[in-house]
Amino acid sequence: MLSAYPELVAFLPCQSPEAWVNWAIENQNLLLNDHAHCEKKAASTAMSLMYRYVDRDNLLHKMSRLAREELLHFEQVHKLMRNRDVAYEHLTASRYADGLRKHIRTHEPARLVDTLIIGAFVEARSCERFAVLAPHLDEELSKFYISLLKSEARHFEDYLALAEEYANESIDERVAFFRELEHKLITEPDVEFRVHSGPPSAA
Repeated sequence: MLSAYPELVAFLPCQSPEAWVNWAIENQNLLLNDHAHCEKKAASTAMSLMYRYVDRDNLLHKMSRLAREELLHFEQVHKLMRNRDVAYEHLTASRYADGLRKHIRTHEPARLVDTLIIGAFVEARSCERFAVLAPHLDEELSKFYISLLKSEARHFEDYLALAEEYANESIDERVAFFRELEHKLITEPDVEFRVHSGPPSAA
């Protein structure tokens, strides 16, 4: 499935560990719950960028579209949860996003560029995880996750293109920096399952 998105595959530092895939299969209610939270957070991130950078015309256009799509995805996940009697509950955040965002530079345009690069990694990883999970899920959930691949891949492309547009220099070094961080966050063990967690801790 990911063969249609070679740039996305090349962007990510690694595939999801098999142990994480098995963990997800064993925790499908939690997967849906955290997925709903992820979609809501993604919409919030896009809106925050629109509020902060009101003079960036292309950003406003792409983030407005992205926010609408993420909210639609939230509604779709939430509907699936209701149909399956899965409660939508508060969850603690995974260390993934914070592990990336704590390295955002504080001066502009570096702050914006880093935020956009992180957005690209989040969307690319989401796309990869939906693709690796789809073959292992029931027909309804599998079709739903496959249906998300195209939009998640486009969101990755939008974030990366905006980072390149506003950097005024090569972003290769920052992409490499965050790629190394992302690799650690995806491969190091976690004690709680999340959409963007690492494999389960042996403890």
